Amino acid sequence: MPDSQPQPHHSSSRSGPADGGSLLLSGARLADGRTVDVRLHGDRIEAVGTAGSLTGGLPPGAGARVDLSGYLLLPAPAEPHVHADTALTADTPGPVLDDPREVQRRATEAALLQLGHGATALRAHVRVGDVPGLGTLTGVLRARRALRGLTELTTVAVPRVLTGVAGAEGLAILRDALKMGADVAGGCPDLDPDPTGYVEAVLEIAAEHGVPVDLHTDATDPARLARITAMAGGLRPGVTLGPCEGLALLPDEVASRMADLLAAAGVTVVCLPQGGCAGGGDGGADHRDAPAPVRLLRAAGVRVAAGSGALRDLSNPVGRGDPLEAAFLLASRHGLRPTEAYEAVSSTARSVLGLPGVRVEAGFPAELLAVRADGLAGALSLAYSRIVVHRGRVVSRTSAVREFGDPPTGLEPGLPRQGRGDRDGRQGRGEWP
Repeated sequence: MPDSQPQPHHSSSRSGPADGGSLLLSGARLADGRTVDVRLHGDRIEAVGTAGSLTGGLPPGAGARVDLSGYLLLPAPAEPHVHADTALTADTPGPVLDDPREVQRRATEAALLQLGHGATALRAHVRVGDVPGLGTLTGVLRARRALRGLTELTTVAVPRVLTGVAGAEGLAILRDALKMGADVAGGCPDLDPDPTGYVEAVLEIAAEHGVPVDLHTDATDPARLARITAMAGGLRPGVTLGPCEGLALLPDEVASRMADLLAAAGVTVVCLPQGGCAGGGDGGADHRDAPAPVRLLRAAGVRVAAGSGALRDLSNPVGRGDPLEAAFLLASRHGLRPTEAYEAVSSTARSVLGLPGVRVEAGFPAELLAVRADGLAGALSLAYSRIVVHRGRVVSRTSAVREFGDPPTGLEPGLPRQGRGDRDGRQGRGEWP
């Protein structure tokens, strides 16, 4: 692949570099093995060139430089399925508080944790109606405003019941949630006495407001899934289903038929390889060891993305919210190649969120993740040190140092060491404390 030529300057967004200047990422390794310099301007990649070729391209005082020697530079991952309103509540004594200020605090902390992992865009499924009303959504929307410029947080309004007499309030709440600023109409048809009527209601309201649909279903009932798929087929801006872990429990021929229906309808499936979440009828616990059959779905032509699901709430008290762990599990447990696994948490996940694609080429959005690794397989295996770029500026940096004691006297010296890295990621010999 040839180097990307410099592009005309794009106007800097308000969350880009404050001075509208450039940022040079030097000496980064790409997934194809090249070592390059990457120059960012505003919220875009301006140029990609052979290592050392762009060093002199910055006007004096116009930008900064980050040395990425030893790092693999990738398109940043995105997170298509989180539960920001319940995140970090696994150790909470008593009922989880739905006060908007408490929800805002949890949602903000959770989003920053996931940003540190590399996710520069997140889609949060938020409960609305019943006791919390719109309070949980209010808290998450406040977190979204507070996080602007660091990460993009979008919301899915998730009512519980939408049919019958009891559903009248849920319908009103869903419409109010979209008017308040929720980005996606969602829900859990498995929890409603009339799942088909539930889906019809969500699709109708989504069409009224011109928003996407994201439904949480276990997909354990083939007839129900077939009806949902038939209704969702062809809807624009699109329909996402997840986590669909029940597909793995169906007979092979039935699961294959369901995969063909999903592919024909153009429905995207978001699987949760790290475990279930609290959105389904049983909290996902019964199916946690049987995530959606990713290879079967992909072979049928279904677009499959991967999300994190629960982040340390009751349904997964040790959930990490790490997209690279999700990709690792897709590769280690589902047999995907590392490139395919990473696509599920990056390019495909961004597509689910309605975001433009990212490649490390001139003209593309400057949404990037640098991981200390010599290749993609190594990044999925031991991704400890990370540098995250959102809209052209470094928004998170995590550095890990592994040190070992000196060997006993008499043993062969010259063992490899990892020293302490400086702020630019350069490594020196560390001293054992």
